[in-house]
Amino acid sequence: MQQNTPIDVKSIDKDKVKMFLRVTLYLFVITVFEFAIAFTVPHEYKWVRIFIFVALTIVKAYYIMSEFMHLGHEKGALKMSILFPLLFVAFLLFILLFQADAIFQAVY
Repeated sequence: MQQNTPIDVKSIDKDKVKMFLRVTLYLFVITVFEFAIAFTVPHEYKWVRIFIFVALTIVKAYYIMSEFMHLGHEKGALKMSILFPLLFVAFLLFILLFQADAIFQAVY
């Protein structure tokens, strides 16, 4: 037979809710701006659009990792242990894209 144990109901932390809503609003505004860029900037400015999309994606990733994954409240060493490998992967992708384009230009 189960025993009834009391349940403690905690009050809502209004500061955390405000922070959650604020970050969600930031992400929404950035996404709307990305859609506006996608539909208004002509295709002739392909590299400008790509640069803007990558920059805004990095900003959104920062907010997600900082607030929703609680990384913004950690010590510096833990932040760097996540950030440095991410930078190496981004650099690898950058180099691979340019090398692939150079090989494509040489072959065709």
